[in-house]
Amino acid sequence: MNFLTSWSGGKDSCYAMMKAVEQGFTPKVLLNVMNENGKISRSHGLPLAILNQQALQLQLPLEAVAATWEEYEPKYIETLKRIKNNYAIEAAVFGDIDLQAHKDWEDKVCAAAELKAILPLWQQDRLQLVYEMLENGIKTMIVSCNAQMGETYLGEILTLELAQELQQKGIDPCGENGEFHTLVLDCPLFQNEISLPAYTTTLHNNYCFVVWDNSFL
Repeated sequence: MNFLTSWSGGKDSCYAMMKAVEQGFTPKVLLNVMNENGKISRSHGLPLAILNQQALQLQLPLEAVAATWEEYEPKYIETLKRIKNNYAIEAAVFGDIDLQAHKDWEDKVCAAAELKAILPLWQQDRLQLVYEMLENGIKTMIVSCNAQMGETYLGEILTLELAQELQQKGIDPCGENGEFHTLVLDCPLFQNEISLPAYTTTLHNNYCFVVWDNSFL
C-alpha cells in the first residue's frame, strides 16, 4: 500500500512512518501545512529549508502547503485529493498517539479524499514510545516547549534520561499534549544527518521557541 506521511518534522510523524514501512507499506510523499506565507510550518515552527533537508535525506518529495487556520481543513482535503491522484497513494499515515479529537479529524479528512487513515502509534504507552524511538535510532531535538518547561530545554537532544526527567516533573515525555515539539535530526530512513543554522530562543505568549537565523528562512 502506497502512503503519504503527515510530516511535522518531529519524532512522532517520523516513527509512525518507520512503523508503516516495517509493516510493508511504501512511502511516496511527505505533507506539511505551512503558515500563510509558506515559510514556517504550522505545527512545529520549522523553516521550509529544514523540512526540505529532511525530505532530501528521506529521498521523498515534500508537499508544503500554505494555509491560514480558517482554510486549513478544506485546503488539507483538497491537497489529499491532489496527492492521491499524483502519487497513486491509498493511505495517509499520522503520528498521533491517543488524542481522540485528532484521530476523528484525520479519519474525516481521509474519508473525504477516499483514503485510509493509518495511525501506527495509536493508543500505545507514551513513555514506552519514546524509548522505542530512541532505541530505533531517532535523534531528535526540542525546538519549542511551554513555559513550564522553560527556554533551557530548547536545543536539548531527547534522551532516555531527559524523558524520565520530564516525567518526574509531571511533563508528558512524548509531548503529546503540546508540552513540547521536536525536530528529527537523524533516523534510519535518512541518508545522512541534517545540518542546522544558528538559532536563538524566545518566549512568546507563554511558549518558548527556537528562532532560526533569518538567512535560512
